[in-house]
Amino acid sequence: MDLGLDVKERNGWAVLSVQGEVDVYTAPQFREQLIQLVDQGQRSILVDLEGVEFLDSTGLGVLVGGLKRVRSHDGDLALVCTQRRILKVLEITGLTKVFTIHDSVDAAVADGQG
Repeated sequence: MDLGLDVKERNGWAVLSVQGEVDVYTAPQFREQLIQLVDQGQRSILVDLEGVEFLDSTGLGVLVGGLKRVRSHDGDLALVCTQRRILKVLEITGLTKVFTIHDSVDAAVADGQG
């Protein structure tokens, strides 16, 4: 399964839409995209997980690594996720306490945190 990564600018946020499966094979692509966004000066990153069909521990590691990287530059990384199976993984791992999770990209960018 290929990983789809698409970046758009929305109201001060860099919105990274992820499609497909995030696993040990595709996680390096995902990691590189997040690093690139931070290196380009993005400090408000929104990762849209609505198109993700599968997320394993490698993918979770990429999200946590991205969060640490952007926070070290006084920024923030938030998630968009309404899928029960992905939210369950985030809940089990305690990451719902670490990440701000929005129901939609519109709701997230409307908060004006970017």
